[in-house]
Amino acid sequence: MGKLLHNRVNRDELRQLVRQEETKRTTLSFYAYTKLADPHQFRDNLYADFETLGVMGRIYVASEGVNAQISIPSDHLEAFRAYLDTIPFLRDIRLNIAVEDDGKSFFTLAIKVREKIVADGLNDEEFDVTNRGTHLSAAAFNQLTDDPDTIVVDMRNYYESEVGHFEKAILPPMETFRDGLPMVAEMLSDARDKHVVMYCTGGIRCEKASAYMKYRGYKNVYQLDGGIIEYARQVEKMGLTNKFLGKNFVFDERLGERISDDVVATCHQCGNPSDDHANCANDACHILFIQCAACKEKYHGCCSIECSDFSSLSKEERRILRRQRVFNGSKYSKAKPGMLLSEE
Repeated sequence: MGKLLHNRVNRDELRQLVRQEETKRTTLSFYAYTKLADPHQFRDNLYADFETLGVMGRIYVASEGVNAQISIPSDHLEAFRAYLDTIPFLRDIRLNIAVEDDGKSFFTLAIKVREKIVADGLNDEEFDVTNRGTHLSAAAFNQLTDDPDTIVVDMRNYYESEVGHFEKAILPPMETFRDGLPMVAEMLSDARDKHVVMYCTGGIRCEKASAYMKYRGYKNVYQLDGGIIEYARQVEKMGLTNKFLGKNFVFDERLGERISDDVVATCHQCGNPSDDHANCANDACHILFIQCAACKEKYHGCCSIECSDFSSLSKEERRILRRQRVFNGSKYSKAKPGMLLSEE
């Protein structure tokens, strides 16, 4: 029988194993647009090789390229880079190393074949996706955004920008990147001749977003090269002014990495300052929300009294009742400011 190319171990067991692991791990991300003739075969090869290197994480493969958020044993980093260099379109690829990292970001390896490596909802045949915005280093970003006429746009979802964003940035209330693209184009319809600077977590969303904005008639479009992660690295390395306030939301077990000491968000349950995301401890709910330390203790890590009470039941009682109950997470996957304040 051939080697299994997917995980077969219980996720809770894996999470516990990673938390107990003493091996130092490094969290990083990378992406590359290219033309893959056989995404499924590329996926299978990647899985086998990454598993050998001890890689954990979430990777999307499509005919247009690869998008990876992973962690790897730190002493395997050199071998990992050497392996990537054997793949022509990944040779010398920039690895976005996490800013704040305890190595417990992922607990399994999942590589999925998707239609696109980022769900953007665009018909790539309608416009030139290679006609992207001008890439900006951290220094160039700071200089251009010093101009009061420059427009800075956060291309992430509302729950990401809620806990951290650049100074004076426009924060569109987008729930998905797919929805956000036309939303931003309409919001800035009177600014087609101004400098428009876009940014996201690691840069991948802006690759398509900036090309789309140019297609919609915006003339001076820029994107932060490497996103917030690379910006934070360059700021620290070069001693630049840090214009990012708060946390950078990340899509792994950490849920965020601190870029500045500013706390720009509030607890969804009591309204006090907090920028700590959590998933409701009631697995039948699991809604993503912001919870301060006091509310975490009060609600036992849950988003409501109802979820807290439900979680205190026996496993068998929860199994019987969960299909009969409606929780916050039954209706919404992510909370918004003020949504849970009425739960008192």
